[in-house]
Amino acid sequence: MQRITAIDELRRARAELTGSVAFVPTMGFLHDGHLALMREGLRRCDHLVVSVFVNPTQFGEGEDLDDYPRDLDGDAEKCRHLGCDLFFTPQRQAVYPDGDVTRVVVDELGDYLCGPSRPVHFPGVTNVVARLFNLVAPDVAVFGEKDYQQLAIIRRMVKDLHFPIEICGVPTVREADGLAMSSRNRYLNNDEREQAICLSRALVAAYRAYQQDHSRPVADLVRAATNEIDSRPLAAIDYVECVHPDRLTPLADAEPIGDDGAVMAMAVTIGRARLIDNLRLDRALPDGPLRRI
Repeated sequence: MQRITAIDELRRARAELTGSVAFVPTMGFLHDGHLALMREGLRRCDHLVVSVFVNPTQFGEGEDLDDYPRDLDGDAEKCRHLGCDLFFTPQRQAVYPDGDVTRVVVDELGDYLCGPSRPVHFPGVTNVVARLFNLVAPDVAVFGEKDYQQLAIIRRMVKDLHFPIEICGVPTVREADGLAMSSRNRYLNNDEREQAICLSRALVAAYRAYQQDHSRPVADLVRAATNEIDSRPLAAIDYVECVHPDRLTPLADAEPIGDDGAVMAMAVTIGRARLIDNLRLDRALPDGPLRRI
């Protein structure tokens, strides 16, 4: 595995890769969820490129940019062990050169869910991902479905800008009790970690309510989820919403879920950690911890 920081070095190394290339962009502090993305990339392609870049433009004022967990050497060792070809860790100056004035923004899809409370987040994501796509030139890029809104926005960006890249989504990887894996889970103390399982329990509560009666109004499904979160005194809800799976628009409270299906999505703050999670209500529960809740 080559560890690379400079753009010219990356381009030379990328040109030497023969066959198909998968790309997994990350902000580092890699966990099993990230490794699942990498394994999927290697399953689909001949080579794997992984980037670690804590992107400053997707953090708003007062967010955890300075405190975001970092372990670059540990990340490199995980990637090397898995079979990564190129491990790209650029400095900010390489990604955002002096005088940079170009922006890539996907309208509408960022107006919902995390968008209102994190207005700079998704423009920051699309700007850095577009730049990384141009640098790495992958055939396939792999993202996690835990960040459902991010995945939808990147898919739209790739479609609109005609990037010749297949976007692959990988199901959320969870701890044994159902908590979605996240680098920010490290912020949780023991009491907070125990209460954090309310997110996955809330999703399952909404799922079961829908499966018991498909005619139930959306408001009932949201209430089933929020009741579970509200029972945990350390959990503060940012949003709990039932949205269209493609457009991400909130579904009407008084109506049942339609033929297009729905995603229950939520953001909950527990201690210092802002946690997100989601679940398709109109599909079978994925294998794993959610089935045991």
